[in-house]
Amino acid sequence: MKTSIFDLMKKRTVLLDGGFGTELIRLGFPGGACPESWNVEKPEIVKKIHKSYFDAGSDVVLTNSFGGNKIKLSSYGLEKRCYEFNFAAAKIANEVKPKGKYVGGSIGPTGKFLKPQGEFTEEQFEEAFAEQARGLTEGKADFLLIETQYDLREALCALRGARKASNLPIFVTMTFNRGPRGYFTIMGNSVSQCIDGLESQGVPVLGTNCTLNSEEMVDLVKMMREKTSLPLIAQANAGKPSLSAEGEVSYSQSLEDYVRYIPQMIENGANLIGGCCGTNPDYIKKMAGIIKKT
Repeated sequence: MKTSIFDLMKKRTVLLDGGFGTELIRLGFPGGACPESWNVEKPEIVKKIHKSYFDAGSDVVLTNSFGGNKIKLSSYGLEKRCYEFNFAAAKIANEVKPKGKYVGGSIGPTGKFLKPQGEFTEEQFEEAFAEQARGLTEGKADFLLIETQYDLREALCALRGARKASNLPIFVTMTFNRGPRGYFTIMGNSVSQCIDGLESQGVPVLGTNCTLNSEEMVDLVKMMREKTSLPLIAQANAGKPSLSAEGEVSYSQSLEDYVRYIPQMIENGANLIGGCCGTNPDYIKKMAGIIKKT
């Protein structure tokens, strides 16, 4: 019988992949286009990125479906292709998945706001996420990851929507900023509020990704571990992005500085680690080496 990702988590730290968008751009993806459309138009490039992460040591890769919900796709006029793009995203990742490895179905935020701040109802959000979850599930993802959520209400909409369409385990990560008062999402949700809200809905794995660099995330992981016994995900950015005069994006944290904080992150309670924006297979390879030593 195939071991589940939960079995692997009990044995050792699980290694996720790193940034996807930066790798797409490196391989010719044009600014302003829809990343999910490449699951259908250029599947070989998407497959190549997944393979590079598995080769670097990732136990799990996340599908190229971060913005694959119907609301986000509607900004490109592609909302009718939601199921198609998500099904293809999971299928492509599975085609290069080695034995004993996993595919997580990535579900990012809509980029819009719920009433009263925005124009959308919770029902509209749920419906947008349900269709995405259906595509990822039928494309054979091993679990779903609702990620980079900056509004607990939206995260819970995504959870409800995904559960309507999928029986897969669903993990959730929130994204926090660090300020003088501590860590909060941009919608003002505290760490405690997020953990309590997700735990009350029976989420089996939760955590944090994006926004913070690896040094800043170390303390956040410690705080989260003090508030929950659930397995924790931590995927830090390689610092802050900046744009050169030539239009090249670079990140402020070097590979050496980034990985320096990974052992502490694991010690503070992260069960699944990976990279977010600005990280690439080189970062994951170094993190794989660190995990082997812990």
